[in-house]
Amino acid sequence: MVTPEEIRQLALLAKLEISEEEIEPLARQMEKIIAFADTINSADVGDTGFDTINGLENVFRADEVLPSLPQEEILKNAESTADGCFVVRKRGAAR
Repeated sequence: MVTPEEIRQLALLAKLEISEEEIEPLARQMEKIIAFADTINSADVGDTGFDTINGLENVFRADEVLPSLPQEEILKNAESTADGCFVVRKRGAAR
């Protein structure tokens, strides 16, 4: 059972303003939501056999480390750099 105090606490945490008249209906609605979630949680999720229904397999390639460009090459056209990194201005800051 969801208590009126729990509804008040939830409203406080969510920074919602609720009137005293709204508390009881909200508690009943929350009970229904929790009952529905319990119904879903009690569903049997054993082996459904749908994983291989179409005979599909994972086709992702293996990760492969490739050489990168030299840091100097990457930074050569940068407007501003510091310690081997791009320097970017803060959003909205004037140039």
